[in-house]
Amino acid sequence: MKPLFMNNRMFLWFVNFRHSMVSLRTLYFRKVYGMNLHPSVRISFKSHVDKTNPKGVVIGEDTVVAFNVTILAHDWATERYGAQNKITTTIGKKCFIGCGSIIMPDVTIGDEVIVASGSVVTKDVPSNSLVGGNPAKIIRSGIRTKSYGRLIDDDRAAQPLAAESVTG
Repeated sequence: MKPLFMNNRMFLWFVNFRHSMVSLRTLYFRKVYGMNLHPSVRISFKSHVDKTNPKGVVIGEDTVVAFNVTILAHDWATERYGAQNKITTTIGKKCFIGCGSIIMPDVTIGDEVIVASGSVVTKDVPSNSLVGGNPAKIIRSGIRTKSYGRLIDDDRAAQPLAAESVTG
């Protein structure tokens, strides 16, 4: 929804400018901190990515990290922090990490996963899953997502075809 005080041209300029800033932030994380982020990753400005062990953060292509998400790649309590540890927090391709979620250290999230808002992911998540809760549990499996974690609902797409074949 665009604000009333903006015309279409100004609004589109603002959207393109914001996308450019998000891309520059991802580039900054990759070049300065050494994070393993695909160039198409979108990380919100209000999210928190662990800079204590930046090389332990791996995020695959076409993934969105929404606002107020915390991604951890170190564990101070068990003294697994700094460059010498082998903790890797991995998020796969075509995922969506909902706002306010916490991804704990040394967790692997598979490809095409949706993490519901406010979830705390403490264990590995298999590919093609929708998880939610504290701790996060699988709500639905066998899902498919397109780029940036948008859900493909195969059931709705198949229903009109089935209705046409019955009537025809």
